[in-house]
Amino acid sequence: MLYRRFGRTELQMPVFSCGGMRYQYKWKDVPQWQIPRDNQENLEATIRRAIEVGINHIETARGYGSSEMQLGRILPKLPREQLIVQTKVSPRADAKEFQRNFEKSLRNLRLDYVDLLGIHGINNAELLDYSIRPGGCLEVARKLQAQGKVRFIGFSTHGSTDIIIQAIHTNQFDYVNLHWYYINQWNWPAIEAATRHDMGVFIISPSDKGGKLYDPPQKLVKLCAPLSPMVFNDLFCLSHSQVHTLSLGAARPQDFDEHLKTLELLDNASEILLPILSRLEQEAIAILGEDWVKTWHVNLPTYDQTPSQVNIPVILWLRNLAIAYDMLDYAKTRYNLLGNGSHWFPGNKADQMDKLDLQQCLNRSPHADKIPHFLAQAHQMLSGEAVQRLSQS
Repeated sequence: MLYRRFGRTELQMPVFSCGGMRYQYKWKDVPQWQIPRDNQENLEATIRRAIEVGINHIETARGYGSSEMQLGRILPKLPREQLIVQTKVSPRADAKEFQRNFEKSLRNLRLDYVDLLGIHGINNAELLDYSIRPGGCLEVARKLQAQGKVRFIGFSTHGSTDIIIQAIHTNQFDYVNLHWYYINQWNWPAIEAATRHDMGVFIISPSDKGGKLYDPPQKLVKLCAPLSPMVFNDLFCLSHSQVHTLSLGAARPQDFDEHLKTLELLDNASEILLPILSRLEQEAIAILGEDWVKTWHVNLPTYDQTPSQVNIPVILWLRNLAIAYDMLDYAKTRYNLLGNGSHWFPGNKADQMDKLDLQQCLNRSPHADKIPHFLAQAHQMLSGEAVQRLSQS
């Protein structure tokens, strides 16, 4: 395993982390006796495999159902000083509720402290306010830190880049969990801001949110050869020194195996990546047109600036992926979260294009004339049954 300094925490963080949202039994709290033996045995085998390959960062959240409680049956059996344990607790208007939720996390984990506590889901201005205002959740986290129950404090986010940068610029957080990978590089300015503040940078779900790369379309497989799409994306992310760790949402012990192939490639990342990056870009240009590929995102309105809160940037992005790389399954899954993802995946679908006038909100886009048609096309291509977030399942 390779390790990187996790910003101001000074922790030596493995470049892969063991994310805890895919091996648990339920997405809600259940009595311990209800957990099937085979499920618990699989979870424990997954943790032991992580430790065996040097992945000593175990990451979970209060919102991950039975994950914390099940981890509480294995973590106390392992050498505590060798582990980096992270949990995350969602911000609340009532900071006392935030504290109660954290105390429940600690009881579930059967630990005296966690190394990393993340305020989970600073996704909009309201949740940022809950976190940083006087008497808010961050103030509670600081008290927990003073009591020795928390070593370092960070935040996770699915929010806009602007919100993430606002949170970073408070200089109150030691690290950030955010999305950034080859198909979605929008948050690079936030990573640069985190680097300036010497914060740890943790990439959320690079294989799932980064394109369902455990089940890639054949076209993407061909474009990424000789690497698998999963290894390509890992290498792309880790070739940037500002990125410290990638979360692997392992569901079983063997889920680490493909990712581990990345480690021996890192010293030659640039020369390995160059031809793959070139192929991916040239394919997108050949299919979508160079002008569109290079400028489609310019001056697009945010969903809250758009009639009916249609999430234009996300819909056009998903359309691009579906058409250029045959990532139709991924695009459909993400598209059908719109309207059902709350602040975790905000905005709505393009299902009423014949009733909306987008002229005003698109007046600064170089593609204003094409976009309404592309949105309607995307809806026809991607629409299906509404999709719930995993935690709502």
